[in-house]
Amino acid sequence: MVKLNKIIVLLTMAVVLSAADAFAQQTFIIKGRVMEAETKEPLIGASVRCGSTGTATDVDGNYELSMKEGSYDIECSYIGFENDRRRIMLSCDTILDFSLQSSTSELSEVVVLSRSVMDRLKNTQPGMERIDLDEMSKTPVLFGERDILKSLQLLPGVSAEGDGTGGFQVRGGTASQNLVLLDDAPVINSGHLFGFFSTFNDPALSSATLYKGQIPARYGGATSSVFDVNTKAGNSERYKGSFTVGLLSAKFDIEGPIIKDKLSFFVSARRSYMDMFLKFTDQFKDNSLYFYDINAKVNYNIGYNDKLAVSLFVGRDNLGMSDMMNMQWGNITTTAKWYHTFNDQLASVATLYHGNFINDMGMQITSEDDNMNGHLRQTGIKYTFSWNPHENHNVDFGLQSALIDLKSAEWTMGTTHQKEQRRGWESGVWINDDWAINERVHVMGGLRLEIMSALGGSPYYKVDEGGNITDRFTPRNGKPYKTYLSVEPRLSINYRITDLQSIKMAYSRSSQNIHAIRSTGSSMPFDRYAMTSNIIKPQTADQVSAGYVALFGNTRWEISGEVFYKSIRNIYDYKDGKSFNSEIEIERLLLGGKGRAYGFEFTLRKNAGKLTGWVGYTLSWAQNKIDGINNGEWYTAGNDRRHDISVVGIYQFNKKWNMSAAWVFNTGQALTAPSAKYEVDGIHMFHYAERNGYRAPAYHRLDLSATYTHEGPKLTYEWSFGIYNAYSRYNPFLIVFETDENAPTGFKTMKHSLFGLVPSVSYTLKF
Repeated sequence: MVKLNKIIVLLTMAVVLSAADAFAQQTFIIKGRVMEAETKEPLIGASVRCGSTGTATDVDGNYELSMKEGSYDIECSYIGFENDRRRIMLSCDTILDFSLQSSTSELSEVVVLSRSVMDRLKNTQPGMERIDLDEMSKTPVLFGERDILKSLQLLPGVSAEGDGTGGFQVRGGTASQNLVLLDDAPVINSGHLFGFFSTFNDPALSSATLYKGQIPARYGGATSSVFDVNTKAGNSERYKGSFTVGLLSAKFDIEGPIIKDKLSFFVSARRSYMDMFLKFTDQFKDNSLYFYDINAKVNYNIGYNDKLAVSLFVGRDNLGMSDMMNMQWGNITTTAKWYHTFNDQLASVATLYHGNFINDMGMQITSEDDNMNGHLRQTGIKYTFSWNPHENHNVDFGLQSALIDLKSAEWTMGTTHQKEQRRGWESGVWINDDWAINERVHVMGGLRLEIMSALGGSPYYKVDEGGNITDRFTPRNGKPYKTYLSVEPRLSINYRITDLQSIKMAYSRSSQNIHAIRSTGSSMPFDRYAMTSNIIKPQTADQVSAGYVALFGNTRWEISGEVFYKSIRNIYDYKDGKSFNSEIEIERLLLGGKGRAYGFEFTLRKNAGKLTGWVGYTLSWAQNKIDGINNGEWYTAGNDRRHDISVVGIYQFNKKWNMSAAWVFNTGQALTAPSAKYEVDGIHMFHYAERNGYRAPAYHRLDLSATYTHEGPKLTYEWSFGIYNAYSRYNPFLIVFETDENAPTGFKTMKHSLFGLVPSVSYTLKF
């Protein structure tokens, strides 16, 4: 009996001690926000560690950890910033924010690398470029206007469409095969004044990432690349802003708290004033030539687990020639995002977005008024979940659905009025798994299912080989008429040979349902667009790539190389002798086929020291094969740039002065030239034997810039000086063929150029 009592007592004590221990080991939440101390901008991907437990901040700079009661040292770190270490006694749910100071030490034995450098080494995806906005802002550009798109064209594998243009081509693709997003809303024709200025006003930008290899499964609608741009959230603690005036444009931005740490705003605006100079001339005083854009964003911290962000972009261009012609085009995008954190492992972002690209051109010929206009509107919802079962394992999944309203063209010519407008419904679901299996092997795999339905309510038709309509019908309004399903697997592997070397391999399939059909090699605001239908099929691309990245010289230097091969199905081009205005029914003008692009990219970078920069070289081929064009044989695509070289140097003399230089070279654009001339009823006609069988002269130029910065206690000002095309090379912008009876061929080639040497100066005041 005594022995039994002892057992009962011991069991009772064990239960009591276990309960006490369980109570003592209660789990609490530590959460907070990591910001840059100077700007109060959130730091995305900052590391927050507590012993062996750690996490990374989300797109809003938030983090969350689950820890048992006790005393802990918590350390927050971010590349390029000083670490912040705190000791806390955890006995309840705790909020702990970090404001990190930028690293300013210049010790020779310490090299601080930017996050984009480490991404190129550690990230699983080959061909991913997280744009260093500070570095890009120092590269010289046209008219002294800091332009992220023109800076992007200096990267290997990326080339400009032409002189001064904002459109960019990636790995043998066209600019229309890129998906450009601003806060998740699509932007079409991302340039002002035919691309001389970028749509993106640099003070409004917070981050930008280019995916030119494997595209993550959360993105759909692009067969070449995705350029994802996000705007600033607005300072939640204090007011700040800037004003810049240049030779051809001026801009300002302001941000600050509406309710401190609760509700903040950001607003920027920009306008060119070339039209004001025209008024001082007798010849052009009645002409107009200008653009403007506005960025606005409001952020509301509803609670610690919820945040709402609403952004707006409006951009418009206007070009008028007296009473003869008037052209207007531009983008309007709106986005509303709701960020929600369920716990330290699961978060979501719900997005509503609308993108509207419009163009309108009117001209007066004799006594008739002709007008042509179109639009591309995309309204959708995107719901993304991010699950982090472990700090080295992240799973993204979600869905997206959008209604597309495409008016390919509407024109009035004299008494003739014609319009082609259709609607579609595009949806996708995806899952993407990013897993660091161990210190050496990092794998990312994803799958996206894309569904596209052409909707009724507009005329559809069938055509014969000659482009003649054989049948015409109008399905019921809103009813799916033709539906396509695209299965898009994506996989990439990063193997770390050493801490400073990695090998990457990837395969990616992607598709897009909106096709830009272009008569020239450059993006124009009045290009016509076609949407997937019973005749037009979704364009799909399969790309394989492999690359090597290494840091050396105490990590100051970086070398990388990457090979790629891309196969594309359902490429469309104009039939021989057809152009955008030959018929209102665009499908009558087109032929479809396949394409391929392959090549090699090499980069040598210097990432630290007073002199930084890179040398990039791309060797690539881009070819199409379409029955009915070029006798059904492979031909060089108009966007082929066989050799592309960029040399960029940025030198920081001291805290006040920096200089930069950029030299670019690329093979001339492929073009179709006449092979013979003949006469029919007194009219001279050209015969074209081969599509894109000739080359324009090679393109090259040197740009220079210098910036002086003076930092005061309350005000900072900058003077920026630049020279575009320093040795005044007149590169071809447009090449045309004209009749010349004195020439042996019966015609002559006329080359038109835009710019020689162009100096620039701008002044910026920051407060």
